[in-house]
Amino acid sequence: MDMNETPSANRIHIGVFGRRNAGKSSIINGITGQDLSIVSEIKGTTTDPVAKAMELLPLGPVVIIDTPGLDDTGELGEKRVAKTRQILNKTDIAVLVVDGMQFPQKEEWNQLEQTMLDRFAAGGIPYLIAVNKAEGISEQKQEEITDFLEKEEKKLFVSAKRGQNIEELKERIAELAPSGEMTKQLVGDLLQRNDVAVLVVPIDSAAPKGRLILPQQQVIRDCLEAGATAIVTRETELSGTLQSLNQKPRVVITDSQAFEQVSKETPSNIYLTSFSILFSRYKGNLKQQVVGAKALHQLRDKDIVLLSEGCTHHRQCEDIGTVKLPRWIREFTGKDICFQFTSGTQFPEDLSKYALIVHCGGCTLNEREMKYRLGRAKEAGIPMTNYGTAIAEMHGILDRSLEIFKEQPL
Repeated sequence: MDMNETPSANRIHIGVFGRRNAGKSSIINGITGQDLSIVSEIKGTTTDPVAKAMELLPLGPVVIIDTPGLDDTGELGEKRVAKTRQILNKTDIAVLVVDGMQFPQKEEWNQLEQTMLDRFAAGGIPYLIAVNKAEGISEQKQEEITDFLEKEEKKLFVSAKRGQNIEELKERIAELAPSGEMTKQLVGDLLQRNDVAVLVVPIDSAAPKGRLILPQQQVIRDCLEAGATAIVTRETELSGTLQSLNQKPRVVITDSQAFEQVSKETPSNIYLTSFSILFSRYKGNLKQQVVGAKALHQLRDKDIVLLSEGCTHHRQCEDIGTVKLPRWIREFTGKDICFQFTSGTQFPEDLSKYALIVHCGGCTLNEREMKYRLGRAKEAGIPMTNYGTAIAEMHGILDRSLEIFKEQPL
């Protein structure tokens, strides 16, 4: 990924929902000015959620998600609808598209559209109703629809076919954008201009050939934007790097896998933390995950621990999520722990069987989805931590890894 490119996880996610043939794909193509989604008269053309990262003025960097129809049928249709509802977990702004020419009766509306509006409200998702195909709706029909939606102020008659009110639709979507979303900093608020940050990046069999992974890229970019200097080194060269510097670094930021070695080689008068812990704070959940790390001490034989990753990648022989963490947790607790694994969009509906959830830093998940997962764990009364906080706790250095945040809220 280009370091100048806004990561998808940091973009505002716009989910477009509605029945089959309501015109969702046409609306998306209209507001983007591109043929991003396939348009067809055949119902159910969009069979899976399709996400596209792009720039959308006047909003800026966004991810637009085209979803299957809410009225899809059959066994496969039910699975597609379930995927559509799952998209709500990451949706920052929702657009509900309704076919104005085939406007549903009250009973049908309550079954589908109203259910979605209730879900938006329950999730605190700002939304807009786009009544599409306005070119074929008489003034009388528009009045009837307006009366039907009398309590819904967030509605707009549009025509994707003729471009009617599409610009206004874009502006109305922009007005719904969460405030402060683009001003959050990963590490920049912890640094002063001309500070030095040393980033420890192991190069092993799990490291992508020829590139840095997303957390490392984002931290480097954030350092540069803060006017600080980022120095990147491997754990094997850390000691020599620190000795060669004329200026004492403000912080050493390490990949969690090297936490133990890096802690030993980093002087106590230099702050130490990890990429994973920075991402936990960035998503607004570090406090909960620090508390969750303490649950490692209460694990018992045959307890089930869920190890969950937000991305999907090729598993290596020493993969941190499926190999190293299970080994470290068993060694730390001295217990016969059972492990289950999920990745990508998978996250269990029922969390009750787990004694602990250990999640990755969530660099590929947007804040809303990460908070959704944390909220689910909290509601279920299940402690949840992340890779970095768990590893720091097991090495007895969690308190040290949090010292840099003492003047900043977790």
